Amino acid sequence: MDACGEIVAQVLTDSNVDDGTTGVAINKGMSGPIRSVTADAVYDTKPINDAADGAGAEVIVPPTSIASTSTRRRKSKARNRTVRRVKEVGRGQGKNESRYHRQGRVENTFFRYKAVLGGRLRTRTLGAQQTEAAVACNVLNRIREIGWPTSRKVTP
Repeated sequence: MDACGEIVAQVLTDSNVDDGTTGVAINKGMSGPIRSVTADAVYDTKPINDAADGAGAEVIVPPTSIASTSTRRRKSKARNRTVRRVKEVGRGQGKNESRYHRQGRVENTFFRYKAVLGGRLRTRTLGAQQTEAAVACNVLNRIREIGWPTSRKVTP
């Protein structure tokens, strides 16, 4: 999703496809410029870092708890700085400094998807499920565009 909360890309995969591979495919499939890639620690991989670097995007992915700096990776300077900084100040402060909290917006979008459209897909085949997910994302974007309903009661 973009900084305004609009879903700009989505991929529904089979259960045997890992998140990192899918993340790289999403980044490569984007038509416009990508300023940053924000994700959780499962995306702390060389392919994600390389794909983001190739797009000129900042990577806002906290390193895994066992992360270490690398001297062999040719494009790892930014990641190495992040790993060193997290070791200096701790994971919580490192997330604050990197603006990782923005990742929560994506989590909120998944929550809205499940709250508005349900927690499961209704179709059975992967192709139909991909279409269902794309339509659902378009519905959420339209609701966002119109304005999310509030739970506040308005008195006349």
